[in-house]
Amino acid sequence: MIGVDIGTTSTISVAYDTGGVAVASHAVGYPLSEPHPGWAEQDPALIYAAVVETVRTVVAGISRPVAGLSFSSAMHSLLGLDVAGKPITPLVTWADSRSAAQAARIRASAGGLALHRRTGTPVHPMAPLPKLLWFREQEPEICERVACWVGIKDYVLLRLCGALMTDHSVASASGLMDIHRLEWDAEALQVAGIRADHLPRLVPTTTVLPALTAAAAEATGLPASTPVVVGAGDGPLANLGLGAVAPGVAACSIGTSGALRVMVERPAVDPLGGVFCYALTADRWVVGGAINNGGIVLDWTGAALAPDLGDKPQEELLDLAASVPAGSGGLVMLPYLLGERAPHWDSLPRGAYIGLTNAHRRPHLVRAALEGVCQQLALVLRSMRAAGIEIREVRASGGFARSPLWRQMLADALGMEVRFPAGHEGSSYGAALLGMQALGLIESVDVAADRVYIAETVRPDPEDAAVYATLLPLFAELYGALGPAYTSLRGLAADLPLEHVAPNVATVRLRDDQPQ
Repeated sequence: MIGVDIGTTSTISVAYDTGGVAVASHAVGYPLSEPHPGWAEQDPALIYAAVVETVRTVVAGISRPVAGLSFSSAMHSLLGLDVAGKPITPLVTWADSRSAAQAARIRASAGGLALHRRTGTPVHPMAPLPKLLWFREQEPEICERVACWVGIKDYVLLRLCGALMTDHSVASASGLMDIHRLEWDAEALQVAGIRADHLPRLVPTTTVLPALTAAAAEATGLPASTPVVVGAGDGPLANLGLGAVAPGVAACSIGTSGALRVMVERPAVDPLGGVFCYALTADRWVVGGAINNGGIVLDWTGAALAPDLGDKPQEELLDLAASVPAGSGGLVMLPYLLGERAPHWDSLPRGAYIGLTNAHRRPHLVRAALEGVCQQLALVLRSMRAAGIEIREVRASGGFARSPLWRQMLADALGMEVRFPAGHEGSSYGAALLGMQALGLIESVDVAADRVYIAETVRPDPEDAAVYATLLPLFAELYGALGPAYTSLRGLAADLPLEHVAPNVATVRLRDDQPQ
């Protein structure tokens, strides 16, 4: 079974045998465009090409027959298609915050919290609901041309199989589906200004599409008769891929962004709306919180603080961070480079260093940035527990897990043991397991708990954990304390460009050519 994980910055396809052993994999990256402050777009054609290339490469590298494809994708994306199924908008990703004003209006309305609790999705610019409202208000002509609004996985499956649909998992992260009734929510559609026929039909995550199109079969090197399992969102599938399927076992991932999630049997959102609730299957849901700023913070430290270290400075940056003690000498970083999601669900915050002195040097700034990511996850853990969710075990994955320093830092910040499974790309393996269940190759995805081998358990260092526990209340207070400054900066943003603006030469020449 080939699990295809369509991520924010790359797609990876991994072939697993029915015992869960990975036998081949291939990844292809693509850019994230930011044409305006707060915008985060992608070209859907590049993502489809990456899917095809990764699948074709994996198929060429294995000798056994392929039982099927099964999909995972990043959640919250939005793409407008015309009547022929062709994109007429860029792919607007979860990281896009252009709809901040629309999200704030919806959240502040009388039905804002009820909408969150009914759809499972926090009212936040990450979600398609406020994005749709932004398009209606700012791009009405484009809205008139859009026949169907979809997510990236819906578009990929349309091109692969010629069928347009969206699964309950991705739909549960749109802010548009009633998670209790598994149908499009009438009030959410009214807020968005669309009808149900502007969206794909809803299907279970185990839905099987029986064949590839002739063009897709030729492009991937697979027989046209290869079954394709619709699959689910990457968050729920990461839990499955890590074996975090039992109550109280949370999955933590830090890739470009980050998240902490736990599996439950029925959909539910806490009364205060501090967590999300997304579907996996009819009797498996994940509750938790996501953060915008994960590995991207380390990338930023390399580009902004250490350009002299070259294009791939990660190891050297981590060595710098390890050279100073926990707490970074009293320096705290709020890592809100892309705004933030959980637990406040607010796109307004921006990154900040607090406590900077003449004594601090580059290692302190780098370590404080990494600590900020882990402390934000600690706030998510705190909000989950405040919602009455028991967390007794954490399993972690993502690119950060390759770093011993970051592993230890996460355990220290959470104040509990963190277990690191071996050998699995969490979401792709979760997709493969879901596909195996859909095709009858395994009885249930519950086997995941027994198939995932824990390679390492990292225990908190008592002294460092105490430092982070002491700093956490301060870290949490800074969000509110800086609120007025964030608001002022947002208002000034249009007048504060990142780079010098070149004069309009054409306009100057036109004026020079006028009669004197």
